[in-house]
Amino acid sequence: MSQAAFGGWELDNNVELVDPRRDGLYNYDAEAQKTLNQQRPWLKDPHHFKHVRISAVALIKMAMHARSGGSLEVMGLMQGYVSHETFIVTDAFRLPVEGTETRVNAQDEANEYIVEYLDQCRAQGRQENVVGWYHSHPGYGCWLSGIDVETEYMQQTFQDPFLAVVIDPDRTISGGKVEIGAFRTYPADYKNTDGAGASDGYEAVPLAKAAEFGAHANRYYSLEVSHFKSTLDSHLLEQLWHKYWVQTLSQNPLLTNRDYGNKQLLDLSSKIRDATTNITRTRGGQGACLAVSATLG
Repeated sequence: MSQAAFGGWELDNNVELVDPRRDGLYNYDAEAQKTLNQQRPWLKDPHHFKHVRISAVALIKMAMHARSGGSLEVMGLMQGYVSHETFIVTDAFRLPVEGTETRVNAQDEANEYIVEYLDQCRAQGRQENVVGWYHSHPGYGCWLSGIDVETEYMQQTFQDPFLAVVIDPDRTISGGKVEIGAFRTYPADYKNTDGAGASDGYEAVPLAKAAEFGAHANRYYSLEVSHFKSTLDSHLLEQLWHKYWVQTLSQNPLLTNRDYGNKQLLDLSSKIRDATTNITRTRGGQGACLAVSATLG
């Protein structure tokens, strides 16, 4: 049963197998990265990066972390490198930060933790750099708020290449597929007229978030997300799946997401009430105009 569920998860999330003879995406080339950082082609084209490839291990880690936060936002960092127009995310780790239902803030202890964690990684021969940050949006989709945009913009300013990933743990449980989005912000002097940053529809956003959703869409764009695994992942995936995934992300969505379902119903009723009020107000205004016209006539 567990193996069948794991196979279904791989199919749902389109996890592709890398050539087992090479495991090429895990071969970090320090010289190639140094050359790329010297050339910095992303400074010439705001849309230079178009794709993100996330390892299955990193995907499970981020999804489990997002789920563990419940209704509170959580935050972590991703490790990997860039190759041409693609971010390659090989691993991820959580940060000890304080989160609320609307935002997550990194503190000084988180910065110390990052330095220590990366030092330990390099001591073990892992040379991948931090290439982005991830956080959760419990129940309201994958897009960037104003605070998210400013955070990503600051990171791109000081340590580019960098990207932002958002995961919705509630929709992940409901759909059985990890709800995920990847984004980058535009330079300050770039004028975007597409406004296509957000990947969700307006109707899918809770009423409390509707005002902010899309308000900053012209400041960022989304990247195509795909997933991969290699022979190096096999043992780790098996351990993660048996130890955590079945207990946290393969439960009955009707029971696990009961609170989320209730919130969705309340949000729907609020939207219907607002729509009814607007329609009534509009009809009332039209009736008043007709009455004035009849009087003047």
